[in-house]
Amino acid sequence: MKIWLTLCAAGLLAGMGVAHADGLDPIAVRQTAMGLTGGDFALLRAVVASKGDVKHLDEPAKAIARWATLIPAAFPPGTDKGGNTKALPEIWSDRAGFEKRARQMGEAATRVAVAAKAGDAEAVAADTKLLGEQCSGCHKAYRAK
Repeated sequence: MKIWLTLCAAGLLAGMGVAHADGLDPIAVRQTAMGLTGGDFALLRAVVASKGDVKHLDEPAKAIARWATLIPAAFPPGTDKGGNTKALPEIWSDRAGFEKRARQMGEAATRVAVAAKAGDAEAVAADTKLLGEQCSGCHKAYRAK
């Protein structure tokens, strides 16, 4: 999962400028990265629900936290249309709020990573719930259904 996130992030950053003219689509990159993040989050939830060993969850949680730092860059001006995007105009009109949500997501994911590394299953469960609330809150505010 970490390799995919790294590739997506590299593609995303390259796609924000000249590379976009070469065919790299920032909308496709962000949709791919969001899908990978959803997979990492599903793993967190599955392990928490099954009361499994949380110690290995630090890496997917760190991947989510790293992606959260890149989310604002994944929505440059001019990418509000096309590519079957579900991004709402509020991403660009409420940029400060959008960036705050991304930061909060990253902070929650970092908390999961720290708790997982410590083997604290209760904290991982609570922080995974918080992470899910951050994700769904952002989707409610900034993503069309």
